[in-house]
Amino acid sequence: MTTQLPTSTDTLLEWLDRRQRNKDLTGVATLLRKISEVDRLALAPLVEAKIKSIKGDDWWRGDLPPDQAGLGLMVLGTAPTAARAAALLTRRDLRDGWSRIPERLLLDVVRARELPWLGDLATRIAGNLNPREAGWSGEWEFADALLRESGTPPPVNEAVTRGWISEITRFRPSTELIPIIDRLRASPYLDLLVPGIFEFDGLGTELVSSQWDSGRWDNTPRVMLALADLSAEGRLDRTMLLDGVLDRLLRGDKPNALRPFTALHDALAPTPAEQADRVLDYAQLLPTAPAPVATLAQRALRAADEIGRLELETLLDASAGLLLRKEKALVKAQLSWLEKVARREPDRLGDILTTVAIAFGHPALDIQERALTIIGRQVVTLGPDDVARIAGEAVQLGGDLPARAAALLGTPLDVPHPFGTPALPAPTPAAEMPPPIASGAELAEEISGLVHAETAVGWERVLAAVVTLHAAGRRDELAETLSPLLDRHADVFVESTWIRRPRFVFLGEVLRAVMEPRERRGGVWQRVVTSVREAWQDGSLPGAGGAEDNPRGVLALRIAEISVRLHRAPVPLLVATPTHVTGSLDAGVLLDRLIRAEAEGWEPWRLDLEQALVRVPRTVDPSVADRAAALTSESGRRFADWLRDGGLPDPIATRVEQRAGDRTRFGWSDAERRVVVSLEPALPTGLILESRLLRLTRGTHPVYVEAQVGDVWAAVLPHHRDTIAAWALPALAGLADSDQKGGAALLPPLAEAEGPVGLAFTYGLAYGLGARHEQDRIAAVDAFLLLLARKTAFAGRVGAALADLATDGMVKLSRLAGPLGDIHRSGGSSGVWELLAVALPILLPLAPRALPDLLELSAQVVPAAGARGSFAELDAVAARSGSSRLVREAKRLRDVLNR
Repeated sequence: MTTQLPTSTDTLLEWLDRRQRNKDLTGVATLLRKISEVDRLALAPLVEAKIKSIKGDDWWRGDLPPDQAGLGLMVLGTAPTAARAAALLTRRDLRDGWSRIPERLLLDVVRARELPWLGDLATRIAGNLNPREAGWSGEWEFADALLRESGTPPPVNEAVTRGWISEITRFRPSTELIPIIDRLRASPYLDLLVPGIFEFDGLGTELVSSQWDSGRWDNTPRVMLALADLSAEGRLDRTMLLDGVLDRLLRGDKPNALRPFTALHDALAPTPAEQADRVLDYAQLLPTAPAPVATLAQRALRAADEIGRLELETLLDASAGLLLRKEKALVKAQLSWLEKVARREPDRLGDILTTVAIAFGHPALDIQERALTIIGRQVVTLGPDDVARIAGEAVQLGGDLPARAAALLGTPLDVPHPFGTPALPAPTPAAEMPPPIASGAELAEEISGLVHAETAVGWERVLAAVVTLHAAGRRDELAETLSPLLDRHADVFVESTWIRRPRFVFLGEVLRAVMEPRERRGGVWQRVVTSVREAWQDGSLPGAGGAEDNPRGVLALRIAEISVRLHRAPVPLLVATPTHVTGSLDAGVLLDRLIRAEAEGWEPWRLDLEQALVRVPRTVDPSVADRAAALTSESGRRFADWLRDGGLPDPIATRVEQRAGDRTRFGWSDAERRVVVSLEPALPTGLILESRLLRLTRGTHPVYVEAQVGDVWAAVLPHHRDTIAAWALPALAGLADSDQKGGAALLPPLAEAEGPVGLAFTYGLAYGLGARHEQDRIAAVDAFLLLLARKTAFAGRVGAALADLATDGMVKLSRLAGPLGDIHRSGGSSGVWELLAVALPILLPLAPRALPDLLELSAQVVPAAGARGSFAELDAVAARSGSSRLVREAKRLRDVLNR
């Protein structure tokens, strides 16, 4: 029996709405196909109003939340124009459903309507694709279906090009045996979109990953190799591809993203004549391009040189930048080439050897030495002006080379110590907190910034403003500014199956509580709230679900406390808001806040007060303690007792050496050995937060811990840096012994904090200096320099930790010369030598790989640090026979120490 269609527009909307909420996409499409175009157009304003009425958290809550794919079909089936359809479909809350609209249903709906503006809609959709998501989110497939159906060529933009590449390389059962080259041949967009591969930055990341080709996964950039084959067939223009490759390489990108383009260059195999036509492009790549690209350019220029089409001036100009690169193989090859050219061009010998002398400024002594050797072979043929120019460059030489250069050049060298003598910048006092947030609009702006980049200052300003603006009775203003924010970031502020950042879910609940004075229940949030209430009653705080059992969990608990107390026991301000950006809270300011509370008859919330207490500096003006003793409120007496007892005592730290176990266990790390720290309170503190601050028990096996949130951790205990480091140590270790990234961002804030540099921070710095990724090593360098500037004694202990971790490869010595050299060149030579003077006697008898690099660095650091006197372990290696690099560098360091 045929179902009678409703005649009422409202009833039709109800039918469609019910089907989309039940995710019955076939039902939605069938109903849209069966009704008349008049009914469809009559539904259009109702559908639009329905979509616009859906609030941000409606997508996540309720038994039958709205379905983006079903609503997208309703838009396609009712919109009156391409402009109206595109405006709705490209809304943030609808575009997530594009990938879930089956193509057959999409085509059924648009074909039934015979839309004259389908091509316009396709162009608008393709023009609004997200460049960072089009390749994997399914957005391109949605746009492509509309484009193909309407016969419209796509706009050439980054998102379209990314989506097209993804479609060509993606595994699909229907094309799994079709070679990529055949998929390219069959594409109607080949000629249109291939130039975009070179035009849009970052596309190399789409081409470098493993690709499905001819029934198997292939780790080579198959698309680029296929383009070269199509060029060989005459299907694509070879000049366009070669010029496109060079243009892409000249603009630069991350090394991995450029790998497909170097592969295409090699597959095209340009002739020496083609390379000679482009020598200026290749020459520009030598100084700064990633090493594989610079190597490619070096080969091309040598090929042009061999056929006599490379001008000497071009070679010398390009060499000047390349000779200071850190990649030794590139520099050595260039020096050998320049020596060959010097023999070929005796009339330009002075210019060529002066260029060679630029390598005297290279950070590696063996490069400096090679350049000096090349010059020494022909120095007798140089004129006095050339010798003087080379002597001017020789002042950059390090280690034992200045004396050799002076003898070789026959002129005394006034060699300064260019890196060790500058004083480190004087430490600056911690900056004060910015002014409080004064309006709902400013609060919304600060919260939006937190979503994208969390900072301790941002969190503290937001929490303080929520309480103060609410206490000032500005609920309507807050509702007006915060509601759109919650809608815009619904996926951040609403609890879902997988909560990546629970503190934002908790903040969302607080913001709703500010706007609507009602308590919400359920999920992780309710478990945390219950734990907070129980803590007030019995004074302890066991695990609280989404509030992590670590210092970062303190933030989540404080947010929960705000939500619970905001209406039941309102206060005009938070007493824990710090006075300085480090998280430190001036004791006098806290005293004034407690005096105000006592005078106005309110008590600070318990967790807020505890956070305030542990932020007070270790040393407090005695007058503050005297004034606090006169307080009579419960919080006032507690503050007075806190100051009288000396504040928060450092916990007892115990070194724990973890060893690899059964790696099939969930959450265990790949590290063979890891040094971490356990904590135990030295004295009873009476803090509810004690379990998240001072009590930490490490297991016997290394575990994976995600990278930390920088200064948010440090601001919890701003005067106990080593305690925070103990909590973060597994994440810091993972930077060196695993492939984790980003965790060292915590180290500079800890260096700016106060308190002893103990076992945990010592090992944390060691792991940071030996981190796999450069950004983490840079952060460790910054922390090291900050501590040196504060005249803190720590470097020798870091050296001992590095030596301990390097003995079995848990920290790779090959990663250390770079960051330690950066510290040396920044004026921290004494600290670097203090570190090396402890590490080298331990490492020399073991002779681990890359030890010569540290010996070479030591020979440069010693003169700047003013150190003298060798040591037995070094003398033993230097006394060995043979010419290995280890022995050569040991002899060099011994000679420099005994100069």
